[in-house]
Amino acid sequence: MDALRHGWPIRVDDVFTLLPAETGFAPGVTAPCMLISSARAMTLKLANQREAAAPEAPVLIRAAEPFALAGARAVADPALDLVYPMKGPFMAEHIDALESACTAMEIARLAGILPAFLFAPAIEEEAQAVRSADLAHWKDPAHLAIASRAHLPVTVCEDAEIVAFRSRDDLREHVALVIGEQSGERAPLVRLHSECLTGDILGSLKCDCGPQLNAALRAMAHEAEQGGWGVLLYLRQEGRGIGLVNKLRAYRLQDQGFDTVDANNRLGLPTEARDFPVAARMLKLLGVHAVRLMTNNPAKVRALEAVGVHIAERVPHQLPPNPHNERYLATKRDRTGHLL
Repeated sequence: MDALRHGWPIRVDDVFTLLPAETGFAPGVTAPCMLISSARAMTLKLANQREAAAPEAPVLIRAAEPFALAGARAVADPALDLVYPMKGPFMAEHIDALESACTAMEIARLAGILPAFLFAPAIEEEAQAVRSADLAHWKDPAHLAIASRAHLPVTVCEDAEIVAFRSRDDLREHVALVIGEQSGERAPLVRLHSECLTGDILGSLKCDCGPQLNAALRAMAHEAEQGGWGVLLYLRQEGRGIGLVNKLRAYRLQDQGFDTVDANNRLGLPTEARDFPVAARMLKLLGVHAVRLMTNNPAKVRALEAVGVHIAERVPHQLPPNPHNERYLATKRDRTGHLL
């Protein structure tokens, strides 16, 4: 991930050498490169399903005519993707190394860059090598452990405890805020909250993240007053796992008229990329065996149940819309199944 963010090449499964189109190209490329842009692939997916390896698979896009590195650089400019999303001509290409392509795009997402690459058959310099198994090992939630915990009085409750979680290979540190006295006899009120700098800190009106966070804390404080307790899991998964910069890129597309789902997909990014096994691991380390989950999203319930979390109850968590997030909430209702 560090190499990609610096524009250095990596080799996935010793099949391809990848040069991120977003950050420039490392020296030493001696052969013509093929642009692979999942951002445009998502745009053209319906038109190219017959040529693609599978409808649900990444589609590799290449120019209809061969081009040199200088030409590839212009086509790969992510700024042009936003201005001219259908810049081309392009055509779908069958994926012979599907696992490698998926690994490459997943690493790009985790690095917070667009999943757009130049594939080069050979380079002169040594490239960092990574295998699909390496990525799976890095993402293994078993590596997550409690790093520290302390008493933390907060506005809604002076009797709260903050618990920090850290994985040995991941620089992101997740936290849990435990409100009230922990009891094994009563399932806590639990809210999974993905980090949202714009909503949580800056008070953005484009989403409902900040109000949801504050309302969840107030509900947990009320629960504690009634003899119960609550746990807020604050997950460092900005933009539902796509990162801050990519989230702002999606905002820019929303300004052009795309809804939040289409904006993400047009960039080649998933609508939902949160790491629910991490949340399950945090609950396990806290000794939480069953939860009353605050969510309007049935898919979140299913995702947590799939990784072993017992959902004793789904607690609705809906707040009034404002003129700036009405369309966002409608998209959550109509396209991602939220019960609003």
